[in-house]
Amino acid sequence: MVKKNPSFDAYIKAAAPFAQPILKHLRELVHNACPEVEETIKWGFPHFDYKGIMCSMAAFKHHCAFGFWKSALMSDREKVMEVKDRGAMGNFQRITTLSDLPSDKILIAYIKEAKKLNEDSVKLPTRKKPITKKLVVPANLMKALKQNVDAWENFGKFSHSNKKDYVEWIEEAKTEATRENRIETAVSWISEGKSRNWKYMKKRDQ
Repeated sequence: MVKKNPSFDAYIKAAAPFAQPILKHLRELVHNACPEVEETIKWGFPHFDYKGIMCSMAAFKHHCAFGFWKSALMSDREKVMEVKDRGAMGNFQRITTLSDLPSDKILIAYIKEAKKLNEDSVKLPTRKKPITKKLVVPANLMKALKQNVDAWENFGKFSHSNKKDYVEWIEEAKTEATRENRIETAVSWISEGKSRNWKYMKKRDQ
């Protein structure tokens, strides 16, 4: 028995008139290729789950989108997902009419491939966290910070990016006099717990 989620019906009904036949057709194809699929709303738009997220669709003001959760692992034999300068989320170009979609035969084959990936518990590769380059604090700045208890303590609590902002600002000084002035200012601000761009942040919050 086809399992349909009333939230999908509401989503489609609320979509723009041009989008409704597209969403209905995609929904039908997914159920055709994977009768066991479950419909869920995630992040505000429709997802199709089968042993995990399989694919999703969405409607926007002027276009629709459709994509596979594990597209990076799919073969894409028909080269329909190789879209240059993609102007939409998902794996296809902006979908404005049914004719923008690949043939039903191709889409069903792709949905079945996505289904098989989930059946076989194939995992997406783990994203490697970017390596944070060790920050080298200029010796004269370190010396000045250590001479001010509050500044030294606050600097130790700062995030890597906040520390980097101060270091780069001081290293960009063209003359030794400018460097020393910036160090003095930096220590004063840091002792008050202020980031390098505290003035800008204050204006933005007003």
